Amino acid sequence: MNQSPTPTGAYGFGVTTRLPYDVAIARTKAALKDEGFGVLTEIDVAATLKQKIDVDFEPYIILGACNPRLAHQALQAEHEIGLLLPCNVIVHSDGPHETRVSVMDPAAAMGIVGNDAVAQVAAEARARLERVLAAVAAGAAPA
Repeated sequence: MNQSPTPTGAYGFGVTTRLPYDVAIARTKAALKDEGFGVLTEIDVAATLKQKIDVDFEPYIILGACNPRLAHQALQAEHEIGLLLPCNVIVHSDGPHETRVSVMDPAAAMGIVGNDAVAQVAAEARARLERVLAAVAAGAAPA
């Protein structure tokens, strides 16, 4: 079990907790809200795969998280940045007694733009998302 964010490839980072899946989702949403993010979309990957192609998959949800203030700043700096929004957050079962919460690294995703103003927004978004993960791992932001 990992209490500090660990890399997920070159594009994200996350934490593994002993929280039940549903509790991890609720804590993640609450921690996102505390950091100024709203959840714009929720994709239940397991349910979608079952419905569309009759495949069983572990509990896995993708949350499309957006901080309106940061999104507005990024859009003002780079009008087409909407192609890289919102920040995706995943919560999924990671074995019988653990749940993994991972986030897209906004600095990695937006780094391809090559715009210093966007990089500053991405750095702030990353710091906020790191705090979200820390809160989930610590059991903060109760459901």
